[in-house]
Amino acid sequence: MPDNTGPLLQVKDLVHEFRTKEGTLHAVSGVSFNVWPGETLGIVGETGSGKSTLARSILQAPRPTSGEVIFRGTNLVTLRGTGLLQARRHLQMVFQDPFGSLDPKWRVRDLVEEPLIAYRTGDRKARRRRVDEVLELVGLDPAGHGGRRPRELSGGQAQRVAIARAIALNPALVICDEAVSSLDVLIQAQVLNLFEQLRAELSLSYLFIAHDLALVKQVSDRVAVMYLGKLCEVGPGEQVYRRPLHPYTRALLDSVPGRPEARTAARITGTIRGEPPSPIHPPSGCRFRTRCPRAAPRCAKEEPQLRELATGHAAACHFPLAEAAGTQVRSEEKIGESPR
Repeated sequence: MPDNTGPLLQVKDLVHEFRTKEGTLHAVSGVSFNVWPGETLGIVGETGSGKSTLARSILQAPRPTSGEVIFRGTNLVTLRGTGLLQARRHLQMVFQDPFGSLDPKWRVRDLVEEPLIAYRTGDRKARRRRVDEVLELVGLDPAGHGGRRPRELSGGQAQRVAIARAIALNPALVICDEAVSSLDVLIQAQVLNLFEQLRAELSLSYLFIAHDLALVKQVSDRVAVMYLGKLCEVGPGEQVYRRPLHPYTRALLDSVPGRPEARTAARITGTIRGEPPSPIHPPSGCRFRTRCPRAAPRCAKEEPQLRELATGHAAACHFPLAEAAGTQVRSEEKIGESPR
């Protein structure tokens, strides 16, 4: 939900590439978006779409190939040493696998205290009070869980410890990278509710990354859909879910089990085909065109730009879904004709 003070985070034309023996891997290609104070922006896409690389690029771990990451008015890409370290204090991350992100030899109390020690926050007594406070905030009893090691916790409890670590320093933005995908459905719901509770109590903003659009929609004010390193649609969560503009977003929705609109929508718009192309040799023009049921010759020749097609709702598509935009698509080219 936008705030008059301006964006908390601005990502501008971010590019992240890796050199491999086969060639240059285009993991993130010219991605731009804002996150506003108090907002949750969801990033959704298939495995390999570049979501996790985008998250790490924002944290400068590793640094992006080019572009800008402006956090609270400061470009993190230009920061080095102490300056970057201090900026990261206000940017924290929750990873997919809590057991992989928590040292198995340490006890819960020590794990949560570690960032406080690293940033020399308070004396030992003050840090211990803060540890108890954040453990209670995430729904864990400090007396009952503080002395345990990660292997003595359930998956949901371990993720709550990881969340407690992330909020211990009072960050402004928390990046959640598939933070609930390893949990069962019931625990997912509990952790999602916890994220919402913490957002309200601590005035947090989130960048919430997942591959499940239905799940992301539950917690996000806005949703950005990512495919093969590029954003193909950005809009209000409910609007993207109910009336997607991009064929790829529709395909993601059609893959949600039990969604009643899916079968009818697939019959109208066609189904996604084939496997994602290699990010080392992405298709010309629109990167989704090789799998798109609406592709036409123009899609191979001209890369579509992200443009607003409804209020606050943008898509990068030459032939956006007409029923979503509320207009009839007009083109000299026949939609569905195989691109050359």
